Amino acid sequence: MPANQPDLTEDRSQDNPALSKIIERNIRTIINLRMKASRARNLQDRAADTITAFSGNLIFIYLHVAWFSSWVLLNTGRFGVHPFDPFPYGLLTMVVSLEAIFLSALVLITQNRLTDEMERRADLHLHIGLLTEHELTRVLQLLDAIQENLGIENHAASELADLEMETRPEDVLAEIARLQCAALTAPRRLTIGSHPSGPGFR
Repeated sequence: MPANQPDLTEDRSQDNPALSKIIERNIRTIINLRMKASRARNLQDRAADTITAFSGNLIFIYLHVAWFSSWVLLNTGRFGVHPFDPFPYGLLTMVVSLEAIFLSALVLITQNRLTDEMERRADLHLHIGLLTEHELTRVLQLLDAIQENLGIENHAASELADLEMETRPEDVLAEIARLQCAALTAPRRLTIGSHPSGPGFR
């Protein structure tokens, strides 16, 4: 690991005493993972990120305003300079078009890399969420068994039974798709007929 990017898991002398050790460990782990991903970028990715970050800055806008203003003024012929790109500024148009093409490509490169990172994080969140759901379901089942063995009356047995059911992601996605489809088709059924009280209303 480079000397200018130390492992944050080593030095704990300045840990915040108001936070638990687990939270501190998680924060350091996340930062270390981001630093590792940053170091894993190749030269092309670094160049694309740098140019994209600069093009998204107000300084980039100010430089272009100064550039365009100077270009137009110099091509008016009023400052002792022979117009090299008179109106309608065909050379400037070509240069700006080429710049727009390259900037768009660089933005897409950066966006694709960020999308890949977001997908990996989403996969991690999904796995952790599924594991958490499975663990909580198991805990509820154990608590229900303990409650039954102790003879404690349960006034919310039906609700507890629903919570103890194993949740499968494919079932959740299928239900979301079904309800979204139903919500999209519902307004169409309501618009049949001229008035809710008319013969065409369903």
